[in-house]
Amino acid sequence: MSSPMHTLTVDLGDRSYPIFIGTDLIADSALYRPYIHGGQVMVVSNDTVAPLYLQRVEAALSGYRLASVVLPDGEQYKTLGVLDRIYTALLEHRFDRRCTLIALGGGVVGDMTGYAAASYQRGVNFIQVPTTLLSQVDSSVGGKTGVNHPLGKNMIGAFHQPQCVLIDIATLNTLPDRELSAGLAEVIKYGLINDPEFFAWLEDNMSALMARDPEALAYAVERSCADKAAVVAADERESGQRALLNLGHTFGHAIETGMGYGSWLHGEAVGAGMCMAAAMSARLGWLDQAQVRRVDALVAAAGLPVMPPDGISPERFMELMSVDKKVMDGQLRLVLMQDIGKAVISGDFDRDALKQTLYAA
Repeated sequence: MSSPMHTLTVDLGDRSYPIFIGTDLIADSALYRPYIHGGQVMVVSNDTVAPLYLQRVEAALSGYRLASVVLPDGEQYKTLGVLDRIYTALLEHRFDRRCTLIALGGGVVGDMTGYAAASYQRGVNFIQVPTTLLSQVDSSVGGKTGVNHPLGKNMIGAFHQPQCVLIDIATLNTLPDRELSAGLAEVIKYGLINDPEFFAWLEDNMSALMARDPEALAYAVERSCADKAAVVAADERESGQRALLNLGHTFGHAIETGMGYGSWLHGEAVGAGMCMAAAMSARLGWLDQAQVRRVDALVAAAGLPVMPPDGISPERFMELMSVDKKVMDGQLRLVLMQDIGKAVISGDFDRDALKQTLYAA
């Protein structure tokens, strides 16, 4: 049964765009057509998602000159080399500047398709159709696109906003449990950053989310997108407050890079990273132990790790964290918490607290 569709807006002036949230939206041609301005459409997906949904999306786009690219699935393929397959397909099909790319998949597909759109012929339009919880609540909204480099995650990329984001909650029915948990890390993040009421709601409803209750999932996705849209509208290019969305990510990106892309899922690394940020915040006297336990308990209830892997030494952690987009003029900045629902960006923290956090882990 279809639930009513909800529409949010990312308010960026003349580049504002809608986020459509509902069930069975993926094949609704009326949602795509107003946002496709030329006659050529390239759907980019991966070899996990394409067999499930590509045909339905292509059926919704009848009448356009259609092509598709199916990439291998996994963070380890988020590289310039694999990205080149998208450019090659666009050129082989003689796609011009009025073409539209459609990202059908999770965060890797969305980030790569967005970067291809940002850079092909110096910029073409694209639409996000995220099919994982993580991409629905985070990576598909806000215009961050890019690929990884062996030395650092998301180090090559561009800000490029989509024409619209089409979130079909029904796609979560085919999502593996591990990927569902990974997405919940980003959901928890919004509660910790600036939405304490949402954090409390998550504490009460995590079991429903883990059981894939459609109403609970739809609410969590909509609340997360609303929280993110507000931050992006206020600071599109991360000159200030948008960096709060990186809570847990400096620790998390170090885990992903250190373990090898794809070993730990992004959400798993962020889950452990948020717990590390909470522990460090407590060492600075900003959180009490009861608050740290609440963070750890919610992350664990989402089926996520609360500790980093054993395979990364504190020294290696520091080395990896120094190659991070939040490093400014050689100074590492971390997103920490002064309260549940009150995150802050700090470059002026006690370095011993960071070392103690890494050695305790």
